[in-house]
Amino acid sequence: MVIITLQRAKCIGCNYCVELAPNQFQMSKKDGKAVLLHSVEKKGFFTIKSQDEFIFEHSEKASKSCPVKIISVKNV
Repeated sequence: MVIITLQRAKCIGCNYCVELAPNQFQMSKKDGKAVLLHSVEKKGFFTIKSQDEFIFEHSEKASKSCPVKIISVKNV
């Protein structure tokens, strides 16, 4: 299972996550911050849990490229 978490409030809108993992992220037209698609919000953290192992590689690259380190990706 792949677990992706985004701490959206700290997003600076650099767009790297969208470029590297467009199936998981998009930029909000309202505030210019990243949105983790199909996520559930809890206390400012947006999380998705997926059985799709194919999203791990791209999401991991997005996490590593994030300049403010607000994306967490785990493969459990």
